[in-house]
Amino acid sequence: MAELHSIEEAQALVLGRVTPLEAEAVPLAEAAGRVLAAGARAAVDLPPFASSAMDGFAVRAADTPGTLPVVARSAAGLPAGQSLRAGEAIAISTGGVVPDGADAVVPIEYVVERDNSVEIDAPAEPGANVRPRGGDIRAGEVVCAAGTRLGAGQLGALAAAGLGELSCARRPRVAVLTTGTELRPPGAPLGPGEVYEANGVMLAAALASAGASVERLPAVEDDLGAHRAAIARGLAADVLVTSGGVSVGRHDLVRPVLAALGAEEVFWRVAVKPGKPISFSVRGRTLVFGLPGNPVSALVGFELFVRPAVLALQGAAAPLPRFEPGRLARPIRRSPGRDELVRARSTAGDGEVVLEPVDGQESHMIASAAAADVLVLVPQGDGELAEGAAVRYLRL
Repeated sequence: MAELHSIEEAQALVLGRVTPLEAEAVPLAEAAGRVLAAGARAAVDLPPFASSAMDGFAVRAADTPGTLPVVARSAAGLPAGQSLRAGEAIAISTGGVVPDGADAVVPIEYVVERDNSVEIDAPAEPGANVRPRGGDIRAGEVVCAAGTRLGAGQLGALAAAGLGELSCARRPRVAVLTTGTELRPPGAPLGPGEVYEANGVMLAAALASAGASVERLPAVEDDLGAHRAAIARGLAADVLVTSGGVSVGRHDLVRPVLAALGAEEVFWRVAVKPGKPISFSVRGRTLVFGLPGNPVSALVGFELFVRPAVLALQGAAAPLPRFEPGRLARPIRRSPGRDELVRARSTAGDGEVVLEPVDGQESHMIASAAAADVLVLVPQGDGELAEGAAVRYLRL
């Protein structure tokens, strides 16, 4: 039997078969979670005019200290409409346009107002409390680079820079197919030997969080014809994700059906626990992931291989999982020959993240995953990692 691929080798094989999807125009208000296909450049200087950072009075620094007549007011959206002449002051609110002729703003709490004049006791520095035009970014400069996945902060910056429409990669169309005669929909009565189907809803939710447009195909029983029809339908998507049927048993039909339908198997089996029997195939530009039927194995396989592929299809600059440093709250035994992803809870302690493995690490124990918020990477080897050992973890 072929040697197991390492996690890194398998990830490289997956990303090596990804061709980014075409771009499309997306309204800014609908772009959350999308990935930029091209750098987004500011339409205006930001701020688009010199503005006040404080409520106060716009002045010429050379006129301070002194008592100055207040000749006009400038509020946000309501400029004073006149230039400032020597020996004058203009009342101004935060965000208001600093009038021509002014080079400083004196905060309101540092002055004494008397009738229509203002008394300033200390000299103002030129530029004080003035936000210069283009001080944040200039028109034409890149606000967000190609490959950026757009969150709230990025969308706010792009809106402020005047961009109403963005060039983003098309959302990958992903079909999800769960297999197994024993599967029943949640809430239905269970017969002898039957279990509730959990992987479909889990994978659909995970795919949506990665930016995919998801179609859940009806679960299929362990029948060759049913498998062939469902898989053929799923191959019309950009990505097909199956669950179950990828091992070597008599009812494991996914891999032979894929081969019969012309898919090329790139790898089968990875040195990871749980999730060893994962398969990855391609047919044309369609990527096909055969995940194990055990729910935790499917979850691990998704985070390590499927999510990076879905992000890479969208042109994400860094599609691979981002592991972060932490320390173990208790010892963990290592697995010879396979890296292991251990479900754990994370807490903050003494400036670092402490990771407490949850009870019940077998691959079928999905209920324990509900209590976990991270996967801890335990490198393959003999013996155990001690309490307090430095490890890396992946957020769920």
